[in-house]
Amino acid sequence: MKAAIVKIGNSRGIRIPKPVFEQCGFTNEVELEVENHRLVVRSSSRPRASWEDAFSLMAKKGDDVLQSDYETMPNDWDETEWEWK
Repeated sequence: MKAAIVKIGNSRGIRIPKPVFEQCGFTNEVELEVENHRLVVRSSSRPRASWEDAFSLMAKKGDDVLQSDYETMPNDWDETEWEWK
């Protein structure tokens, strides 16, 4: 896909088509980075950015155990409903 570069005062801008904008998860701010003569535009929001800290806190509190007794529940499905070949 090609996009025209437009003059905006002393700067330049690129118009991003709405479907591309939405697919990338952009909001009103993006991060720009130059890598090997390429412009990389990234969403500045990282929805899962705090997950690592949250999981560490859960482990510290001992709250990171499976909430279900699924593995210890009586279950004969493997023996009666499943055919091993």
